[in-house]
Amino acid sequence: MRLVTRLHLNGNRTSKQKHDAPKTAGFMRYVKKHPVLYCLLIVPLLYLIVFKYVPMYGLIISFMDFNPVDGFLGSKWIGFENFARFFSSPVFNRLIVNTVGISVYQLLAGFPIPIILALSINETKQKWARKSAQMITYAPHFISTVVMVGILNQMLSPHNGVANKLVELLGFPAVNFMGKPEYFKSIFVWSGIWQNMGYSSIIYIAALTSIDPGIQEAAVVDGASKIKRIFYIDLPGIMPTAIILLIVNAGQIMNVGFEKAYLMQNPMNMRTSEIISTYVYQVGLRNGDFGYSTAVGLFNSIVNLVLMLTVNKIAGKTSETSLF
Repeated sequence: MRLVTRLHLNGNRTSKQKHDAPKTAGFMRYVKKHPVLYCLLIVPLLYLIVFKYVPMYGLIISFMDFNPVDGFLGSKWIGFENFARFFSSPVFNRLIVNTVGISVYQLLAGFPIPIILALSINETKQKWARKSAQMITYAPHFISTVVMVGILNQMLSPHNGVANKLVELLGFPAVNFMGKPEYFKSIFVWSGIWQNMGYSSIIYIAALTSIDPGIQEAAVVDGASKIKRIFYIDLPGIMPTAIILLIVNAGQIMNVGFEKAYLMQNPMNMRTSEIISTYVYQVGLRNGDFGYSTAVGLFNSIVNLVLMLTVNKIAGKTSETSLF
């Protein structure tokens, strides 16, 4: 009986090796046939390894009372004390509310606008008008964040800003928009939408070009209006792309842009402008509390991961479109 079992196992192992051998040989032949393609993979793989995977070793300092002089081996191990300290911090609730509030506002307001812009450009028949619209809407994306915040400060200045000049012409007193906490989220979100909507619409325009023109022609013959063609042909055609982008954006809910938020902050609007990324910068780089700031950043990343997996699971069950 043992001999029969051993022969059976050896037979299975041999057949598996024979089955895997052609696959390995075929892969190596393909690599030899297209060596340039695999050489091109070296740079992005090195980038991922050096800048994404190697730094993950540094996450252990979130469980330490880290001292740069003592290093990783000499610093005291304190377990989850940094996390407990953050959860019990008096600024915890404010940071979560501000970060999630801005992100959700940004997602709800900014997600449909690139789709609407892409549909509008796609329906524009004049070539010059379509190219002009694309150039005008794409251009703001290439303005740096520092310049963008400078433009906002100039336009919303209470003394000589364009916005306040219009307010005064209407008979109202000037408003310090950048100093009002209640205006921060709207200024942050809508300036970002204006800056990025053109660039974000590119992928939707590309998805629209993949829709079979014959379907559009058949709909025109059947007497379908432009609105009906948009709702029943264009939108379903780009919906898988939109769902994938929604999943990716959901995984960035807790990642509000640090640079723009930090540059827009001032003592008057700090109540609504302080978010997790600016808090990590404050306690980590300015105060030198590296272990605590790393713990806050790790918590932020874990929440993003959970949100992305959740939305991906829901999307996969409801629309059969998901990342994995």
